[in-house]
Amino acid sequence: MIVQIGNFFFRCRNGLFPLLYILIFLNGPTAFPDSRLGLLIGVLVAMSGQALRAVTVGLDYIVRGGRKRQVYADRLVHGGIFAHCRNPLYVGNCLILIGIGTAANSLLFLALGVPFFLFAYWAIIAAEEAYLRGKFGEEFTKYCARVNRLLPNFSGLSKTLEGMRYNWKRLITAEYGSAYIWMAAILLASLKNRWFAGEYDIHDSNVRTVWSLLALVSVAYMVARYLKKRGMLENR
Repeated sequence: MIVQIGNFFFRCRNGLFPLLYILIFLNGPTAFPDSRLGLLIGVLVAMSGQALRAVTVGLDYIVRGGRKRQVYADRLVHGGIFAHCRNPLYVGNCLILIGIGTAANSLLFLALGVPFFLFAYWAIIAAEEAYLRGKFGEEFTKYCARVNRLLPNFSGLSKTLEGMRYNWKRLITAEYGSAYIWMAAILLASLKNRWFAGEYDIHDSNVRTVWSLLALVSVAYMVARYLKKRGMLENR
């Protein structure tokens, strides 16, 4: 049953998951008395998740999205960070989502959205593991026996990194969209908090700083998208 649910979420996640972001923009109960504390903690948590994703993607990458919206893999990826955690990208995603809810000071997102995402990723992982076990058999079984599903074990990391080359172009190509979404969400949520608190003033230096940061990350997104579409980030 959980595998079928995971396959459903895998097929529909690009359309379904973003809808949950609506929760952070609702005027609901807050998690912290001071939204600035939540913003600080949330940004740090989200950045830790993005850092984990960045290291993972730049070293040894597993193609996301499957094939025709179905779970698919042409090889069993077990190098780089995948030698220390079977699902580092999903762990990074969960940290980013917790960071977004915390930074937005949204109890609704933390109480409803985050548990939903945790369940959805758990189901997706079950579906992916069923597929990988069926395709790679004993090789995947041995991989599972030596590498944790979620909790990273960085013992021997220096040995893993020996001789590996970090792929910056792949990092930008793979991450510019998702990174932009969570950063823009946090910045807009911080403006939302000021608005509902009656503290929004376009002449306020803090408000202007947030808008400037939003413009900056938007420009960075457009530049990265342009470079990708022009093929300037392809490895030759």
